[in-house]
Amino acid sequence: MKVISQNTAFDGMQGVYAHESDACKCEMTFAVFVPPQAISEPRPVLWYLSGLTCTHANVMEKGEYRRLASELGLIIVCPDTSPRGNEVPDELTNWQMGKGAGFYLDATEKPWAEHYQMYSYITEELPSLISQHFRADMSRQGIFGHSMGGHGAMTIALKNPDRFKSCSAFAPIVQPSMADWSAPALEKYLGADRSAWRRYDACALVEDGARFPEFLIDQGKADSFLEDGLRPWLFEDAIKGTDIALTLRMHERYDHSYYFISTFMDDHLKWHAKRLGCL
Repeated sequence: MKVISQNTAFDGMQGVYAHESDACKCEMTFAVFVPPQAISEPRPVLWYLSGLTCTHANVMEKGEYRRLASELGLIIVCPDTSPRGNEVPDELTNWQMGKGAGFYLDATEKPWAEHYQMYSYITEELPSLISQHFRADMSRQGIFGHSMGGHGAMTIALKNPDRFKSCSAFAPIVQPSMADWSAPALEKYLGADRSAWRRYDACALVEDGARFPEFLIDQGKADSFLEDGLRPWLFEDAIKGTDIALTLRMHERYDHSYYFISTFMDDHLKWHAKRLGCL
């Protein structure tokens, strides 16, 4: 692991790091904010997964999480959204596929399968690195994200309920296998058999028996992607009759941008802190 940058912020340390990934077969970059409390004791880990076209840097520069994360004692881990490098396949004219659009899945189809193993990277390889190099309490982990990252957070939580104690999302893609916004990417990554897509679809996972105690979702009503790609009410319908609790908040005038995310970031940090034993 190499250090790209380290900067003191709110008495904690915001770092950016890179390493050679076995899962993605390329160099991967990620950001970690370590609060001051980690000097003396291991602290809970909160994973933030970014959306389409993003890298680790978007939330780090625009998400406004460090002040409260420092106060609450939360380690914030911000991975990249896809493998990177000249050897990594891409679709240069398609922002919904390839670099910046890994969808947090393990691809099975050529040419994507060799590098696009983001589910394994996020759930196995990177956690191992975090536990080795940071004073992290891996028994207390939460996960959240935005858009494609909200999809990733929800599906990862549903498939790993014993690992994560909390999950929330900003404007998530809750049913990517049926949305025009995401279905073409799933077909390219996973093949034409739609049954394989269900492992990476929050609504389908619930239908197939996956469970997680509760979710918080914030969604802007002025989001231009609301009707075509996001549709959080579909997840609300999917959990009916289950023991899954959902707090779905629809906000007038808010769009899909980091202005929206930064507005409600404190609410999400407090949501996770309460469930991770920090409040």
